[in-house]
Amino acid sequence: MADRYDAIIIGAGHNGLVCGALLAKAGKKVLILEAQEQVGGAAITRKFADGFSVSACAHLLYQLQPQVCKDLDLSIDTVADDMATIALDSAGQHLRIRNGAATGLNDSDARQLHAFHKRMARFSELLRTYLNKTPPRLANGTKTDVVTLARLGLDMRRLGRKEMRAFLRLIGMNIYDEVEERFENPLLKGAISLDAVLGTHLGPRSPNTILTYLYRLAGNHGKLSTPTGGMSGVTEALAQRARDSGATLRTSMPVKRIVVDNGRATGVETDNGETFSSWIVASNADPKTTIMQLVTPRYLETGFVRRIDNIRMRGNAAKLHLALDGLPVIKGIDKKDFAERMLIAPDADYVERAFNPAKYGEMSADPVLEITVPSFRDPSLAPTGKHVLSAIVQYAPYGLREGWSDAARDTLMNHAIDKIAAYAPDIRQRIIAAEMLTPADLESEFRIGGGHWHHGELALDAFLFTRPVSGAAQYAMPLDGLYLCGAGTHPGGGISGAAGRNAARAILDREKTT
Repeated sequence: MADRYDAIIIGAGHNGLVCGALLAKAGKKVLILEAQEQVGGAAITRKFADGFSVSACAHLLYQLQPQVCKDLDLSIDTVADDMATIALDSAGQHLRIRNGAATGLNDSDARQLHAFHKRMARFSELLRTYLNKTPPRLANGTKTDVVTLARLGLDMRRLGRKEMRAFLRLIGMNIYDEVEERFENPLLKGAISLDAVLGTHLGPRSPNTILTYLYRLAGNHGKLSTPTGGMSGVTEALAQRARDSGATLRTSMPVKRIVVDNGRATGVETDNGETFSSWIVASNADPKTTIMQLVTPRYLETGFVRRIDNIRMRGNAAKLHLALDGLPVIKGIDKKDFAERMLIAPDADYVERAFNPAKYGEMSADPVLEITVPSFRDPSLAPTGKHVLSAIVQYAPYGLREGWSDAARDTLMNHAIDKIAAYAPDIRQRIIAAEMLTPADLESEFRIGGGHWHHGELALDAFLFTRPVSGAAQYAMPLDGLYLCGAGTHPGGGISGAAGRNAARAILDREKTT
């Protein structure tokens, strides 16, 4: 048995790095184990073709919590800040949206968008406050839990009676009804709908999609940035903070199991047979993988295991990477526009129709896409004169009825490229190399159960007090010494760091009371 650590972190994704860095900064002896050769989890930059690199999964930064940066004295270099969103129109009459304003809207829609953005930003500020707190227990809570609940009530009342009622009414509703009631412009309705459902197994008409929209805004009101060098610019900076604080990072070290002795987690065993002992084990893996595979159900109460096994983890987003010999031609798009985010989501009904096949285990033949060309601002990602196109493609269900074979992957890729070609007719002639990562590929490459980047669906029944499940919402599992610190815990996924920070604080607070 190796030297005993104060804490072992399973997984060097961004939340694991945040958790490990904060524990090390507090003076703890920390070991962070990563299965891959590269730290970062799904937030990495890697080559996908000769000379071409891309942010492999997450590709835009919009949720990193300011408190995480403050606690770790972290500064992220970016090549793009406050990117515009361009909702593409097949006739070239594109809609450019930024910070609650858009070009090409009539007066009514312009006023409505301003009011809508102002209200949603205010609601998201309330949400952000509690993304950065350990959720309080609703029953048998401590004094701290009671105080947090009281503050939540007071903060909601500070919205004012009218807005508090609106918040409580809206948060469980669907985004479709809201945009249809407010706006006339179909591109605007499609863009907002896409933002509400991106990465989820939800369509615009699904309940909870206003919650998911608010969650997206709770980083920096939805302002988009691109880190220098891709997403590894974030995770490498976090890894360096962890090392500077004294944590030990080891890569190419998949964890085989969490060692349990006398009813508590006492360390881990890796695939190569090495064992490491620790007072605390914090898993950045998703809850289902942690409990069902790394711990195994025999050490836990049956009801708890059943709740964990029932977590909804149906990934529905794929990732397309194209190496291009030059920029494609899109009617109505100037060269400088390739620095921005582009969407293919013509209207809210289109987004809902794209979701329909996924309900029955089928991929969408007419998917919605979020497209960036990161090499336009960051030439380090591609050879001179050439470019990388990165796109999130929805909907592509993890549980595809016929399974994710090479043929199915190629079919999805062709659907996505055909859709891009409807706006950029020369795209196929530009392609040098292509890569399509299905949810099954995301699961395999990044060890994300179900290929779901939130480590479980984000919904009111899996949020705050009940995330990942009731009885485990405060990061500590019902097995002494075991914690979760990843996206499957409160508040959820996205490159936020809040889950890792909250878990570290919960571990340190628990230590003070034991």
